[in-house]
Amino acid sequence: MSRQLLIIEDDPRIADFLSRGLGAEGYVVEVARTGTDGLARARAGGAALIILDLMLPGLGGLDLCQTLRAEGHPAGILMLTAMDSTADKVRGLRLGADDYMVKPFDFEELLARLVALQRRGREQRPEASLLRVADLEFDRERMLVRRDGRLITLTAKELAFLELLMSAAGRVFSRERILANVWGVHVDPLTNVVDVYVRRLRAKIDEGHALPLLKTVRGLGYRMDDLPDAG
Repeated sequence: MSRQLLIIEDDPRIADFLSRGLGAEGYVVEVARTGTDGLARARAGGAALIILDLMLPGLGGLDLCQTLRAEGHPAGILMLTAMDSTADKVRGLRLGADDYMVKPFDFEELLARLVALQRRGREQRPEASLLRVADLEFDRERMLVRRDGRLITLTAKELAFLELLMSAAGRVFSRERILANVWGVHVDPLTNVVDVYVRRLRAKIDEGHALPLLKTVRGLGYRMDDLPDAG
C-alpha cells in the first residue's frame, strides 16, 4: 500500500502542521504551495493520496481536481477547505473529489478519512500483480523475481526496495523517500543502508547483463528503467 501523499495548500501553517503530523504517521509527504505547482507534482506521479485546498494561487482547487480526473489520475483526493456550504461540497464531489472536509478540522478524523480513501482505492483499483521493467519481472502475488527467466533470490527488504522502484519505473526516489517506504520513518536519514542495498540489488539483478536497470541519479537518488544510459 503506497504511503505517498501530496498536500496542495497555500497556508504555510496548515501545510507544515499536516506535513509533520502525517509524516509522523508514516506517510511520505510532498507539499505544493500553488495550484500550478500542485498539478505538476500530481502529474509527476507517485502520490496515492492528495489533500487539496480550494482557494489556491495560480490554479483553483476545483479546476485542478477536474483536470486530474479528466486525465485519469487515480489518486484519492480529499478536499480540505474553509468553503463550507452544501453547494460547495456537492460541486467538489461532482468534479471528482473522493471526500470533503471543512476547516478547522480534527486531525484524528482526517487520518481516519485518509485510511478509508486508501481502503476504497485498493478495492476499486487493485495493484497489478506483475511488475515488469525490460526483462526483469516481479510477481507480487508469489513474491518472486526473475530476470531473463532466471529466478533471483532476494531478502524481504530487498524485495520491498525493488517493488518500490519497479512500481513507479522511471521515477526518481530520494534516499529519504526510500528509507521512509522500506524501513520506516524512524531510521536515521544519515545512515548508508540505502547505498548498501543498492549495491546488493545491483549485484543480483544487473550483474552479468549488458543493460543495467537500477540507475543512480547524482544528487537526487535512484530510479529503475530500461534506458540505455549508465545513470
